[in-house]
Amino acid sequence: MKTASEDVRVSVFGVRHLSPGGARHLLEYLDRVRPTAVLIEGPSDATDRIGDLIHPLSVPPVAVLAFTDEMPVRTALWPFAIYSPELQAMRWAAKNGAHCELIDLPSDAAIALEDRRRRNEVERARRKSLVPEGMGSESPLVQGAAQEMVPTTGTSTAGPENSLSERSVYERIAELAGEHDYESYWERHYEHNANSDAYREAILTFSAEIRSLGEARERAEQPEEFAYNQVREAYMRRQIMKTIESGHDPAKIVVVCGAYHAAALEYPSSGSMSDEELAAIPSRRTKLTLMPYSYYRLSSLSGYGAGNAAPHYYQMMWEAMENGRPEELSRLYLSSAARLLRASGTHRSTAEVIEAVRLAEGLASLHGGSAPTLMELRDAAQTLLGRGELSVVAEALARVDVGTEIGSLAEGVSQTPLQDDLNRELKRLKLTQYKTAVATDLSLDLRENRRVTSQEAAFLDLHRSFLFRRLELLEIPFVRSRPAAGDRAVWAEDWIIQWTPEAEIRVIESTLLGETIEIACAHRLREKLEGCTSIAEASELIGVSVRCGMTAQMEDGRRVLQSLAADSRDVAQIAAAAAELSRIIAYGDIRRADTAPLVPLLEQLFYRACLYLSDSANCSDEAAYGMVAAMGDLNRIAQEHDEIVDVPLWLAGLNELSERDDRNPKLSGFACALLLERGEMDAEQCAAEVSRRLSPGIPSDLGAGWFEGLSMRNRYALLSRMSLWEQLNDYILSLDDEQFKRALVFLRRAFSSFSPHEKTMIAETLGELWGVHAEQAAEILTGDLKEEEDKMLDELNEFDFGDF
Repeated sequence: MKTASEDVRVSVFGVRHLSPGGARHLLEYLDRVRPTAVLIEGPSDATDRIGDLIHPLSVPPVAVLAFTDEMPVRTALWPFAIYSPELQAMRWAAKNGAHCELIDLPSDAAIALEDRRRRNEVERARRKSLVPEGMGSESPLVQGAAQEMVPTTGTSTAGPENSLSERSVYERIAELAGEHDYESYWERHYEHNANSDAYREAILTFSAEIRSLGEARERAEQPEEFAYNQVREAYMRRQIMKTIESGHDPAKIVVVCGAYHAAALEYPSSGSMSDEELAAIPSRRTKLTLMPYSYYRLSSLSGYGAGNAAPHYYQMMWEAMENGRPEELSRLYLSSAARLLRASGTHRSTAEVIEAVRLAEGLASLHGGSAPTLMELRDAAQTLLGRGELSVVAEALARVDVGTEIGSLAEGVSQTPLQDDLNRELKRLKLTQYKTAVATDLSLDLRENRRVTSQEAAFLDLHRSFLFRRLELLEIPFVRSRPAAGDRAVWAEDWIIQWTPEAEIRVIESTLLGETIEIACAHRLREKLEGCTSIAEASELIGVSVRCGMTAQMEDGRRVLQSLAADSRDVAQIAAAAAELSRIIAYGDIRRADTAPLVPLLEQLFYRACLYLSDSANCSDEAAYGMVAAMGDLNRIAQEHDEIVDVPLWLAGLNELSERDDRNPKLSGFACALLLERGEMDAEQCAAEVSRRLSPGIPSDLGAGWFEGLSMRNRYALLSRMSLWEQLNDYILSLDDEQFKRALVFLRRAFSSFSPHEKTMIAETLGELWGVHAEQAAEILTGDLKEEEDKMLDELNEFDFGDF
């Protein structure tokens, strides 16, 4: 006997959220019932966005995105494909004048509850010793552990198959049905089900049975998930009751929800949420927007919990159903795969496609199905089109299964200001066609194009570069720069452009920084400059400002760098900052930047580096590598900007360092190399220094280390100096066994960076020095090591060099 609370009953249509079969049966059901109200599972605060979702010029897949309006940003997504039952229900309601409303928890509550669930899961993991003691909930490791245990919320759940605690139940269902997996079971018994009444009744029965089997276990093992579903269902029942109270006949209300919730919503007056309970729900202030979505993001490849493995395949199924010819799906799928194979150069005949269709239909018959499932179509494609090899057809099948479709929104559809600004910029810079899921290469020429008439067109690529650099700064993964080859001109840039829903999400999150791309970038740069603690970082931010075309921020960076540099004695950092300023000054005119204010700063940095060069050279062998790079940068600056910086001071510093015996020998040798390269040290001076540094009285590691520094520059000039090799030969001959082992470490390191051609030249020089045939000496010295030589090197690796 029914209680009074069970008297109110509405029509519930349970679906999978991305189901062409569910959408088709739902439309048939709506045509038969003709409801006055269609209530749909989805964030209730997005009801006023329904008109934008079903706008004639909006092309699915699209999504509702909720995001918090304060840091840290939290987001939640509700995506819709053309075959989503919810989207089709919205369109039906609009076409037939029915009231349409979304009735799930509003986004502010959904995100707040998800945060609470994540914290609870983290605490549970910590109690189970899955998380190290003392690790905070913001740790990436902790968040990762929580995400593995808790399904992503905010995205509308796909139905019962997403309950982690009941996963084994679905595997068992598939096994009992003789199917390979649950996906195949669902497709054969629900997507291919042509009986509308049977589909709806099966869903309701399925929902009730699954809940009775799994609720107790879910309550015990996943209390947060259980509680979350209870709260959602109580809220949805409340919304249904409000619709009834507004005057709609319960018999004329159709509720569209995920299959798992269907049995819980039939009698909405039983357990609907009270006003007190509603007020107790936590919330975080959120904003809503719409965004284009992609089939890749909907696919299981992206890890989206409510997706399916083959969104494009399901679109093909939907289109076949819409055309009244669902039996054409097998032929359409396999012919599409064959067409892609042919386009890639693998020819397959029409006869093979026909045989593949027959094989797929035969496999379906063996399973008692009315039509092949995706698994059977793939098996047939591998057998006939791939001739047994999956690798042959894998790429083609991935394209047919997943597809590359990206949705779009009608112009004027409400979005965040930053989205609108980005779309305007893409249109202004003729980049709209690159907003695709397929990665596209784009090369830019930053020079003025003098063959066009307008100023905008003359610097089109430069302004594109400004936009791309700003997107990089905001960490919006729409573009990524491709490293340029060494011979690439400074005015050329290479980019890879690929649109993803993640990029759109980052655009929306960046709205918190400003209402336009430029304002958001200015805010981000200001944040970085305020937190800047090193001159190398400050100089890099100046470079970022110039590459982004943001002059005001360049000036802010200059002031920060000048302040930090006033007390710095770190030559490596000073040189890195000076090198960055040097590049900006040298090529700033390409980006139409006024770099004159940076010139005095470069002069100041260079002066400080010269003053502290000798002191900084008193360092460990490990730190010497950084100093070598710094000295190389400073030497280049002295050559390229000799009219700006104090070149005599630099040469004086190099001379002092080259003569010092109490500094790192590698750096003294490198200073000699720079002086030789610049013509500031003649052959006699070089010979005298080599003789002094490689004399028998000098410790082996110091002499070999000095030679390592000397050999880092101007190698061809060194290779041509016979006297140098005579002195090195005499030096090595003067060493005893232990000294030789010490020296060998540095000498091997010095010669390891020589090219094969350079090593051959050295071997020939030594052959001439030893009075043997040069080519024969080169062949022996550059050939493979013998077994005993390998053994000797192994013993050298075990030698204790800790004393030096």
